[in-house]
Amino acid sequence: MKKLMVICALGTGLMMYACGGSETNAVQKKEEAADSKKAASSDADAEKALEMIASLDCTTCHKISEKNIGPAYTDVAKKYEATDAVITDLSNKIIKGGQGVWGSVPMTPHPSLSMDSAKVMVKYILSLKNQK
Repeated sequence: MKKLMVICALGTGLMMYACGGSETNAVQKKEEAADSKKAASSDADAEKALEMIASLDCTTCHKISEKNIGPAYTDVAKKYEATDAVITDLSNKIIKGGQGVWGSVPMTPHPSLSMDSAKVMVKYILSLKNQK
């Protein structure tokens, strides 16, 4: 009888482990799902930003990782922290244009671009901080 109880206890424990019957596993699965959703959202935003960059005149002066007329996006990302204030300031520069931070050549204004769209672009550019 003792052997039967030990076997049943081991079997139940193995089934719970195999089926993920612990709270820790459930929490871990929720965290993984949230991370996956965040990554998917981030990928969608990056794709949207690249589409906007391509549709505007941005690539005339900027490249991702090398200086052109304007700075490389990776250099911009290295210079600025991705705070809400910086994202707003850089978005305003995209919309209103600017001059003097990266040299004497002025950046063309994009007054028809919405603040939300400009912020998507800036967030993408700042995400390139660790890219070479």
